[in-house]
Amino acid sequence: MNSFYKAAQKNYKPVLMLSYDLLMLTAAFLMAMTIRFNGASLVTEPAMALCLGMTLVSSSFIFLRLGLYRTVIRYMGQQAIVAVLQGVTASAVVLAVASYLTYAGVPRSVPVIYWCFALITVGGSRWLVRLYYQMALEIHKTRVAIYGAGTAGLQLYKGLIHGEMYKTVAFFDDNASKQNTLIDGVLVYSPANIHEVIAERDISEILLAMPGVPKRRRREITRSLRERGIVVKVIPGMEELVDSAGRVSDVSQIYENILGRAPVEPQKELVSESISGKVVLVTGAGGSIGSELCRQIVQWAPAKLIMLESSEFSLYQIERELRQQQQDEDLQVEVTALLGDVRNRIRVGEIIDSFKVQTIYHAAAYKHVPLVEQNVAVGAENNVLGTLSVLEAAEAYGVEQFVLVSTDKAVRPTNVMGATKRLAELICQDFGRRFGRTRVCMVRFGNVLGSSGSVIPLFSDQINAGGPVTVTHPKVTRFFMTIPEAAQLVLQAGSMGRKGEVFVLDMGEPVRILDIARRLIQIMGHTVRDEANPDGDIEIQITGLRPGEKLYEELLLGDKVAGTDHPMIMRAEEERLPSEELQVYLSELKDACARQDCAEVHRLLVDSVKDYAPKQQLIDTVWSQLAASEEAVRKPEVAEVRRLPTA
Repeated sequence: MNSFYKAAQKNYKPVLMLSYDLLMLTAAFLMAMTIRFNGASLVTEPAMALCLGMTLVSSSFIFLRLGLYRTVIRYMGQQAIVAVLQGVTASAVVLAVASYLTYAGVPRSVPVIYWCFALITVGGSRWLVRLYYQMALEIHKTRVAIYGAGTAGLQLYKGLIHGEMYKTVAFFDDNASKQNTLIDGVLVYSPANIHEVIAERDISEILLAMPGVPKRRRREITRSLRERGIVVKVIPGMEELVDSAGRVSDVSQIYENILGRAPVEPQKELVSESISGKVVLVTGAGGSIGSELCRQIVQWAPAKLIMLESSEFSLYQIERELRQQQQDEDLQVEVTALLGDVRNRIRVGEIIDSFKVQTIYHAAAYKHVPLVEQNVAVGAENNVLGTLSVLEAAEAYGVEQFVLVSTDKAVRPTNVMGATKRLAELICQDFGRRFGRTRVCMVRFGNVLGSSGSVIPLFSDQINAGGPVTVTHPKVTRFFMTIPEAAQLVLQAGSMGRKGEVFVLDMGEPVRILDIARRLIQIMGHTVRDEANPDGDIEIQITGLRPGEKLYEELLLGDKVAGTDHPMIMRAEEERLPSEELQVYLSELKDACARQDCAEVHRLLVDSVKDYAPKQQLIDTVWSQLAASEEAVRKPEVAEVRRLPTA
């Protein structure tokens, strides 16, 4: 019974479309008969009704055979139009044959009239729906111009027509013979008038589609446009994608090449246990990890998905994307988007109580190391007290599972962000040990490829701008995983966590950031400019470590590691902070954050998080060592040592 219900849910659209077509064919037949007999219809006669029935049944098989109900109407193209024409023509032929076999006496002109009406009703309705979708999409599309009216520009234009992001309103081309001509109704302008056209046509971006032009000339055009404040995106041609310069196979495997391992596959039973049929809350739903969690959660049939996010724009984006995803994949999940701050205990409690939340994935956090380093109190308030707020609400209202999204920077942290995430882990460990209503666990992983602030988007933007690509240190290494991998790990850990365990992914070997920069430059069709290749395209610059940044990252604090039901996921048993001591630190932290006392917040982080070694601490150590030596104190360079100001 359940499988029948799921099949009905999946196939209801084709059934509705077929029913509509049969109704329209019946109406076309009635109209044809009415016109032929000047209003006197003879369909009530048994032979005429049998003739119509044979026509409808045969037409059903014909339409199904032609694939009319496998075509997505909004993307309906020439092939679908031909299929409609073939189907209606075949239906008219069937009507004529059925009339002859049943002796219904249908006049020879009726199938012709029937064909005209059927084409209008069956084909015209599809065209109107397609037109409606296109007009609806036009409202939200970014208006762009294509620089290059050649083959590549035309291919790009055709590809953008059915997309949901861009609308081409103008072409530009250096070739005078192409200027002032029309491409599918879009005018080709001279680049000399580019500013006037951009203002007149309200153009937001220019897409450079000139793969046949030498790279040096393309860089000149790009630089010239960007110097005028125009947003430019360089689009490779098909040949450039296929041959060794574009390396399509490399592009599709870029993450696997960087990771040095195959992506980790999820185990369905682990994921479904925490999600299917449950009311799920995702905090920080608009972030890189939070939004990916939402995308994957809706595919596992939760009873309801609640998205909590403090950024209105980010929440709007993921909600719009999920609604489109559900429509495209025929998913039936109730999604509710809520604005709110995880630090607001009352707001979080109301949400959990109102929607009867059963599973929480806590992804809300400030995670950009330099920013949190400069905003100590706000970072601690969000990452630590925000986690405490959600945990208290979860325990108070009987949430079944709570999963904290953590980071490898929480292991022996050297920055404020890592320290706040480690303190959040200590809170989860404490709740998992002291309370039993909510199963609590943490998921710790390394850097996520493609997330906001990660190296791939940054390096890509720098390469598209012509360089240089900036790397902080030639020996910096990081563990990496893809966004889908990170989200899958979080979802699977939810079903395995019990009492504050830490789960980590076997992420293979760490990867040098410098190697990623070189690889990405090559994948994007450029060469590295260095001493060995002074004529290369893109230079790599070493800028120095940022505040709080480490050369190497770790995933585990100790050696107590055990396996789990998933071969690539490990469970770590780590040292915990005594509950009474933790409560004192949290109470003092609340007061310090309320006063925005950054120095006190920083002191509390140092005291509460074991192995937290901020750079300030290292400088203090160096200072005391120098001060202890009379010979060192006499050296002039000692006077240059300064105490760093506390953020």
